[in-house]
Amino acid sequence: MKRILIPLMLVLAIGCKQEPKKALTAQEIIDNSIADSGGKQFNNRKVSFDFRDKSYVSENVDGLRVFTRISDLDTITITDVKRGDDFERYMNDSLVVVPDTMAVKYANSINSVHYFVRLPYGLNDAAVNKELLGKETIEDKEYYKVKVTFDQQGGGDDFEDTYLYWFDLKTFKPYYLAYDFHVDGGGQRFRKAYNERYVNGIRFVDYENYKPKNEGTVILEIGQLYDKGELELLSKIELENIKVE
Repeated sequence: MKRILIPLMLVLAIGCKQEPKKALTAQEIIDNSIADSGGKQFNNRKVSFDFRDKSYVSENVDGLRVFTRISDLDTITITDVKRGDDFERYMNDSLVVVPDTMAVKYANSINSVHYFVRLPYGLNDAAVNKELLGKETIEDKEYYKVKVTFDQQGGGDDFEDTYLYWFDLKTFKPYYLAYDFHVDGGGQRFRKAYNERYVNGIRFVDYENYKPKNEGTVILEIGQLYDKGELELLSKIELENIKVE
């Protein structure tokens, strides 16, 4: 009897072993990150905040994403509105004509601020390509490292830029990001998130903004450069008076 029971127990033990967990894809990591950071509320809520002496508002109007920037200059209030691909400028509520070259510049500036504030939500836009590069350790903690590039169609004027994101292995929150850029002489930036808070269910963070101390660095290695102290702090990006309606 024992000779029969022992093989049977081995078969049962092998059958009860758990299957190895399936490795997550870059898309699954980003979907989890967006869900944890507020999910669909990014579209359903009106968000306003102050950043460097200007006020910003993002909202969806009739299914169209509308970004606004409001600046006060002496007795004049300048309101810049990016509605989809269109740009308008108002001075004290009066629409003014803006040359196309300047309109593109203003629209890109507004879009950039809102893009970083809304992260990771924008990483599911249609023009975004994601690639999981594996895991990387920064400041003694391991993260998923995801590379993001953009299609030319729908990727904006900066579609050639490369972005990197480091996501927590458990919460999927992005705690570091980096990017290269090609305008104004080009360069690289590395950002560390801090001061995390949730306002009506949406996650917001501030950033320490770094750049490499030396030229010619490779963007894919910038996380390790930060860990080695080879980046210098440029500025802090801090949001104030955040409201979610």
